[in-house]
Amino acid sequence: MQRWKQWSALLLAAALAAPVLANPPEGKGQGHGQGQGKHKDKDKDREASPARTERDLVAAGISAAAARRLALDSGVTGYKSLPPGMRKRLARGKPLPPGIAKQVLPAPLLSQLPRHPGYEWRAVGADLVLVAASGLIADILLDVLR
Repeated sequence: MQRWKQWSALLLAAALAAPVLANPPEGKGQGHGQGQGKHKDKDKDREASPARTERDLVAAGISAAAARRLALDSGVTGYKSLPPGMRKRLARGKPLPPGIAKQVLPAPLLSQLPRHPGYEWRAVGADLVLVAASGLIADILLDVLR
C-alpha cells in the first residue's frame, strides 16, 4: 500500500510538471542557449504578413455585372472557364497559381476598366482578375468573359 502511494504521488507530480517542462518561458531554450524566443517572433511576423498584405490590396472598383456589360460591348467574350480544380486555387491575397494561362486583355476592354496604379487586369479562363505587381490576386470577377 505504501508503494502505491509513492507511485501515485510521483505520477501526479510528473503530470503537473509536464506542461511546465513542455512550454519553457519565452527566451529560455532547452539546452540550446538563449534567444530562441527571437525566432518565434519572426515566425509570428511571417504568419501575420499575408493577412496584412491582403488588407492592403485594392478592390476591383467594378461589379462583375458591369464588367460583363463592358466585355459584351467590347466584343471580348467566348473565353472558356477554368476547370473547377484550378478555379478553386484562385483566391484573393494569394499568388496566381503556376501553370494557369494568364492572358492580357484587349485594349478596348482594358481602357474601360478602372485603373489602379501597381495593378493590372488579366484574363484567367473566363474570369477577370486584378493582379498586384507583387503577383498577388487583388480581386476576381467570375465569368465576365464567358
